[in-house]
Amino acid sequence: MTEKTFAFVLYPGLTVLDLVGPLQVLSQFAMADQDFRVVVVGETLDPIGTDTPLRIAPSHTFADVREPYGVLVPGGSAPTLEALANRPLIDYLATTARTAELMTSVCTGALLLGEAGLLDGREATTHWMCRDLLRAFGATPVARRWVDAGPVITAAGVSAGIDLALHLVDRLAGPDVARTVQFGIEYDPEPPLGPLDWSSAPHGALKPLLEHALGDHVLADRPDLKAKLLAHA
Repeated sequence: MTEKTFAFVLYPGLTVLDLVGPLQVLSQFAMADQDFRVVVVGETLDPIGTDTPLRIAPSHTFADVREPYGVLVPGGSAPTLEALANRPLIDYLATTARTAELMTSVCTGALLLGEAGLLDGREATTHWMCRDLLRAFGATPVARRWVDAGPVITAAGVSAGIDLALHLVDRLAGPDVARTVQFGIEYDPEPPLGPLDWSSAPHGALKPLLEHALGDHVLADRPDLKAKLLAHA
């Protein structure tokens, strides 16, 4: 059987947990199933900054992994919106989607899938603050932890990437394997303040973060993209 490669995509300023949560899940799955391989790809092999003090480096370049079985794109805040104008990144997503079985995203990584032309006419989700921005790419926003739209699967914000990845293992190998991986990473969340009460979501308190992400400094060279996003902000 041909080895199936799952490529996790890097770009400057991404949110670390968007990447490493599902990366841990899929890496553990790949250790148990030798038909799968997990790689981390970037335009070059140089380390990049994230939205934390941590810097990370790809294992392969875009050119090294031209036809992955699956792709996962993490999100972030202003740097992710800037990445909408990153042609090597968007071209990589659009090109790999022609042959990939799965194109997936976490958080605002969905916007990058949208810019690559993969969300038009599909249901999708992203971080709740940015959900309406999906309309700019022809998607129907859905308030769910993850949305499986066939070859395109999107997850909500940050920690939802772990749920997405476990869903992927379930889809690829069945619930027994997915449950084993869940035990392996001991994923049984019990947040200290309990589950989120969405009726009291802090829209007002967090709105400045979205305003900053769409500020004058973002996409200054791509006013067309900026206007498309602002129309749905």
